[in-house]
Amino acid sequence: MRRTFIPGIVSPHDLSEAAWWFAFKGNKLLVQVEERISIVPKLKDLADIGLMPIRTQFLGTIDGEPCYSAELPGDAIAPNGMGFKGLRELYGLLDEGFYTLGGRAIQIVEWDRTHQYCGHCATQMTQLPHERAKRCPACGLVNYPRLSPAIIVLVHRGDDVLLARAHRFPPGMYSVLAGFVEPGESLEETVSREVQEEVGIQVKDIRYFGSQPWPYPNSLMIGFTAEYAAGEIVVEPEELTEAAWFHKHQLPQVPPKMSIARRLLDWFVTAHETAD
Repeated sequence: MRRTFIPGIVSPHDLSEAAWWFAFKGNKLLVQVEERISIVPKLKDLADIGLMPIRTQFLGTIDGEPCYSAELPGDAIAPNGMGFKGLRELYGLLDEGFYTLGGRAIQIVEWDRTHQYCGHCATQMTQLPHERAKRCPACGLVNYPRLSPAIIVLVHRGDDVLLARAHRFPPGMYSVLAGFVEPGESLEETVSREVQEEVGIQVKDIRYFGSQPWPYPNSLMIGFTAEYAAGEIVVEPEELTEAAWFHKHQLPQVPPKMSIARRLLDWFVTAHETAD
């Protein structure tokens, strides 16, 4: 079921109705655990289940019902029937609309936690009433939630696609190339630079594919496709363990469907099946 989320800044005056609570202990979300699904708790106040948050933030409404995020202390204990789970492990277990909102919530919780004081003059920051931003009442510095743009690109050569393994990947898994945008770069320049740096080849015909918020911890993944132009694979050892060309029908283990990397690969296979 597709849900409608409307972001908000100022909490409603009527706090008597139950709300959805996205409460985090570190980077783990409090959920009600059932056999095959997980559910975000809905209640008037976290105190009702014995939890006292350090800070809370109003997120907005989902299907007309209020939503809050909350930062819990490190020693918080989940009530009976509930548990703390990372967002990655909740994929497919949590309603899609709530999963997406959980990604937004954890970034706002972390931003609020790390921006209590002005980075210029150390004065306590104040939340602006009409936008997700904090302003220093002393020097006027304004801070917005951090967002780190990164490109992710599928490089193809005929029916082959370029895949690589990063050091952090689980055994046997490969993915497409990705990297963060540097100051002063266009997204297309980032694509060309990252591919050249990581595998030593040149690309052409760079095309926008789509984007995905990626709250691990605060990225926006901007997807592209690109065609091989020239060069031989030379792996940058600090970034990758290996890279190789794979035929569309002989792909190794690749990222799960939650990721834009998988969307790029699924598109490639489908598009080239149609072209055959």
